[in-house]
Amino acid sequence: MTGGFVFVVGPSGAGKDTLLGLAKSELSQDARFLFPRRLVTRSSSVWEDHDTMTDEEFEAGQADGRFALSWRAHGHGYALPRSCLEAALTGRIVVCNISRALVEDARRRLPHVAVVVVTAPREVLAARLAQRNRREDASLESRLARSSEIGPIRADLTVVNDRSPQEGAGQLVEFLFGRIHESADRE
Repeated sequence: MTGGFVFVVGPSGAGKDTLLGLAKSELSQDARFLFPRRLVTRSSSVWEDHDTMTDEEFEAGQADGRFALSWRAHGHGYALPRSCLEAALTGRIVVCNISRALVEDARRRLPHVAVVVVTAPREVLAARLAQRNRREDASLESRLARSSEIGPIRADLTVVNDRSPQEGAGQLVEFLFGRIHESADRE
């Protein structure tokens, strides 16, 4: 089986981590899928579960090539371990959240990349971000404004996440199973 990546992107507050968590739970017994823990230079929270690293570890990891992808957003460093690339090259579908600004670079550098855009109306995004109250992130307005700065993204699937999280996760899971079938067709 040919593996690859499914990157879930979208504005802050769209519910990407919620949908990923539900999809991961549903597919937890299916070894064809890998939902890696990202590395981030801030503490984990109920809103974002990840492994924490220091800024020094982030810089060293970039310099040493320890990451499949790495980027900075909202004043923090984010990375996917190199093991993600190895998993994709051995036939697994790696599913994770990355920065929208990284999509085209990821498409050029990594094998079989598909992109799922998760979004919601601006008022829904604002309410979700206000509920988080993460002072270490950029201001609410700057996070909302960032959506228009990035521009359109070529999506393989768009999920408007303004209904139940289970509906959005269902769309994501259906898409992931479709990637498995596409992968089999490539062989």
